[in-house]
Amino acid sequence: MKTSNTILGILGAAAAGAFLGVLFAPDKGSNTRKKISDKSKDYGDNLKSKVDGIISTISTSGKDILEEGKAKFNQAKEDFSSIKDEAKSVKTNY
Repeated sequence: MKTSNTILGILGAAAAGAFLGVLFAPDKGSNTRKKISDKSKDYGDNLKSKVDGIISTISTSGKDILEEGKAKFNQAKEDFSSIKDEAKSVKTNY
């Protein structure tokens, strides 16, 4: 969680810096507004792709963990069944 917060903080600071740089640049108002609009779209697209990547990574990791859990559960069931059968054979021998 700390890494994602750090990344979002850096992206936010970069966006704010770019916004202020364009805002105080000596240019016509219409050009400045267009630059702000273009930069906002660029940062929005960049942020969206980063968030999509993070979500994809989390989703993939979650699926892997789930599959590993299922495999361990099935192994535990097999081990229990084996121990149960062994206990039955020991009981009948006595």
